[in-house]
Amino acid sequence: MISSKTHAILDYVVGILLIALPWLLGFADDSAATVIPVLLGVSTLLYSLLTNYEYAMARVIPYKIHLTIDFAAGFLLLASPWLFGFSDRIYLPHVILGAFEIVAVLLSRKATSTVYAPKQI
Repeated sequence: MISSKTHAILDYVVGILLIALPWLLGFADDSAATVIPVLLGVSTLLYSLLTNYEYAMARVIPYKIHLTIDFAAGFLLLASPWLFGFSDRIYLPHVILGAFEIVAVLLSRKATSTVYAPKQI
């Protein structure tokens, strides 16, 4: 099982990777193939900073809600090449990272290691 502390670290790593991925793999343009991972990466970083778990700045989003968002984001990323019509050009990075997010959620403990009081923003 993945602890909430490890999950928090993975969130920040995956968020940064999603943002950089189009440039790292050479498919950066103004298409959905680029926009979707970048938006999901930025949103992952933002809601991770607001989640009630380790390494957050303001603990306002319950961890279970965070996991639900991660699962939905992973599914969207995995399906995006076909949903947005760019599967003929690129799909493997989206599928791999989307599947990774889904598996990470399924393997993550559903409660944080410690109870955190929500921080005030």
